[in-house]
Amino acid sequence: MDKLTPMTSMYFEQLLSIARRKSVIDTTSDWFNGSQTYLNEMRTELDEVLEEIPLNRRCYLEQELGDLLWDYLNLLLALESESEIQLESVLERACIKFEQRVSGLENGFLWSDIKARQKISLAEQQQKWELQSCVLPSSNLSK
Repeated sequence: MDKLTPMTSMYFEQLLSIARRKSVIDTTSDWFNGSQTYLNEMRTELDEVLEEIPLNRRCYLEQELGDLLWDYLNLLLALESESEIQLESVLERACIKFEQRVSGLENGFLWSDIKARQKISLAEQQQKWELQSCVLPSSNLSK
């Protein structure tokens, strides 16, 4: 499958919309513990996916994969509300990263070389972000 079908895009947008609605509800729930809630749930769901794969029960596997996707979307939204990330940036970074990797492989580059270049680039981006995020203390000049 080269491209998402219109239905796939529609379902993804619909699921994200439902997750956004739920994220509002989550903040008022007793059980909610921020992003940690979804990290814990993802571990559970991943175990359930691993259990289903050898059983060859397609409907159950799809259900568990959907649960994992649901928890991942909710994790992203929780981290976004905690001001840790921006959802669009995560998606953009993933697209860039994996396009570079796949294109590199298609053009004969080694996986390890591609990853090494990406790690250098990421370290440079982080350093730039840290420099931009530094808040210099205001000087209190006495007269």
